[in-house]
Amino acid sequence: MEAEVTTCYRHPSYETYVSCVRCERFICPDCMREAAVGHQCVECVKEGQRSIRQARTVFGGTVSRSAVPLVTYVLMGLNVVAYLGEILRPGILDRFAMLGAGLDGPDGAHYLYRAGEFPGFDVVGVAGGEWYRLLTGAFLHLPPTGSTLGSLPFGILHIVFNMYALWNLGRVVEEQLGRARYLALYLLSALGGSVLVHLIAPFDATVGASGAIFGLGAAFYVINLRLGRDMRPVNRFMAGFLLWMVISAGFASWQAHLGGLLTGGIVTLVYAYAPANRRTAFQAAACVVLLAVLVLLVVLKTSALTG
Repeated sequence: MEAEVTTCYRHPSYETYVSCVRCERFICPDCMREAAVGHQCVECVKEGQRSIRQARTVFGGTVSRSAVPLVTYVLMGLNVVAYLGEILRPGILDRFAMLGAGLDGPDGAHYLYRAGEFPGFDVVGVAGGEWYRLLTGAFLHLPPTGSTLGSLPFGILHIVFNMYALWNLGRVVEEQLGRARYLALYLLSALGGSVLVHLIAPFDATVGASGAIFGLGAAFYVINLRLGRDMRPVNRFMAGFLLWMVISAGFASWQAHLGGLLTGGIVTLVYAYAPANRRTAFQAAACVVLLAVLVLLVVLKTSALTG
């Protein structure tokens, strides 16, 4: 008696006598996938992959050997694009720099803000409703030449140093936290730096990603502490980081540095020690609460400035 001809369930024109060890459907060589015993079909392999729980770091980030630091790349790209925009249109600095409160005179010039002075002038900055400055200022940098914001002695090295730090710190932190947590950390650190500027030096116009980068520095410290690594090189790194904050106080916004450092440390501590059984919900809720506190501080300070 002639045996019944069997064909591949995905390619009916292909005669085969090999079946999937899971679903027992016949499969051709193009549909075969090596298994511990025998072969599996494409669909069973995909189903098995979906049922495998993906490994995560203690902070909730997905473990992947081939992970690309995509968020770090995007953040660096945004900073560079913004810098090129400043060079082409210098007015971007005055329009989007972090400024707590200033006055826009009839001649278009900005004046130092004091409540009750210069009646009739328009209030600009965060106190004037331009809340976007709290974040946009963190993507701008001092230009290679002088501007109304002043310039660092090394000009273009302002953005070069910041991007170098972002590249080195960002890759490590993003790998441990995962993209979503890392992005939240970066933005909250940038916001925390701007909020402290608004609280302490509301009449100073500031730019730079330093607040967010100091937040990454704090995250780098907490991550190594949580993982139980040798803290001696980390402590040396953080000592240099804090020394830079002191040295740069004469020509950069130490308030933004300190605000970013504190915010980044708080966020990463929450990430590191959140309860494992409800980690994501706890981390998200803590970030929302911190955001609400920062917004409340801005509201209270703005109210005090505007009377």
